Amino acid sequence: MASTNNVTELIITGLFQDPEVQRVCFVLFLPVYLATVVGNGLIVVTVSVSKSLRSPMYFFLGYLSLVEICYSSTVVPKFITDLLVKVKTISLRGWGCGSSGSIFFSHFFGVTEILLLMMMAYDCYVAICKPLHYMNIMSHQLCHMLVAGSWLGGFIHSIIQVLITIPLPFCGPNVMDHYFCDLQPSFKLACKDTFVEGIVVLANNGLISVFSLVILVSSYIVILFNLRNHSTEGRRKALSTCASHITVVILFFGPAIFLYMRPLSTFTVDKLVAVFYTVITPMLNPIIYTLRNAEVKISMRKLWGKRENSGME
Repeated sequence: MASTNNVTELIITGLFQDPEVQRVCFVLFLPVYLATVVGNGLIVVTVSVSKSLRSPMYFFLGYLSLVEICYSSTVVPKFITDLLVKVKTISLRGWGCGSSGSIFFSHFFGVTEILLLMMMAYDCYVAICKPLHYMNIMSHQLCHMLVAGSWLGGFIHSIIQVLITIPLPFCGPNVMDHYFCDLQPSFKLACKDTFVEGIVVLANNGLISVFSLVILVSSYIVILFNLRNHSTEGRRKALSTCASHITVVILFFGPAIFLYMRPLSTFTVDKLVAVFYTVITPMLNPIIYTLRNAEVKISMRKLWGKRENSGME
């Protein structure tokens, strides 16, 4: 932040003010976060060690689950611990709300996830629309390049966010009406007119979400159209895979577009929407992908079966 700041710490209001409600939220959200880490971690381990899950689809799924763990862990642990604290604070420097803190990492992992979802849509398109050329197109090298490009895209996006927030002066008040540090609430506290910064965020965040969603929806429309030429069993399997992808896309992009495609403002419902995409959605992804994917479920059973047998020995 700017060197002229006389505010070094922000007080965040949290999700609710009532201590009893906060304790109930702690009891509810702690298991959700643990399920997020365990569920996505299990997918990462299963994809890494299972020889039957070597296709590009599972390669991308493994990285998507890894990003989900990182994204959720950027915000949720502090959010949960703050539910038990009367005065909730976050630093404007370092690993708090500053350039190396939650703003950078939440947007870094968020955009990386968006790009990974696009890579998964492309993989699905090639598998269904160009099945004879699938292995040649989705080579091992290309898959690694696409994943690396996703991480790089997330990094570039986050650097832009950091460059927006670093010059902002904070001289009071220092109470942020949110449960974690994000751009829009930060703009409300800055000691300057942030109209231009708000427009930049609208372009950088909202348009990325909209353009990505348009590309994804267009891809799945083309995919579903091409399914007419497949057998009944082929259509069933492809529809099952596409349904999982589409469900995750809707769960992720709906809240993102709602929050970032509006002019700078503050709504109470914003915090509830943010809870959905930072706490709930990362937990749902492994459930969505495993319940609708027999290969993943079989590989998980084999993995745990081997561990149980080795433990008995």
